[in-house]
Amino acid sequence: MTLENCISLSIIIFCIGVYGLLTRRNMIGILLSIELMLNSANINFIAFAYFRADDPMAGSIFSVFIMAITACELAVALAIIMSMYRRRKQNDIQTLEELYG
Repeated sequence: MTLENCISLSIIIFCIGVYGLLTRRNMIGILLSIELMLNSANINFIAFAYFRADDPMAGSIFSVFIMAITACELAVALAIIMSMYRRRKQNDIQTLEELYG
């Protein structure tokens, strides 16, 4: 496994996440796409720390911070999704328009 392989994998995963983010109308699918994009960033952090950094723990520390932020984001987003589903009985992104005012 080389740095180029890790970057290629990360780019592929990130592109899948962007495609899912742009094409999905389901809120759960959009959350999963965002998770894919964040995981590709984690792969990059760990790969660059392993192959290039003097201290390999630096990339791991950044990835742990990203995982903590992701957990918080998921908790808030799932609460919003559950609230919207209870209210409208559908899980479509267009139902979020009522939150804007």
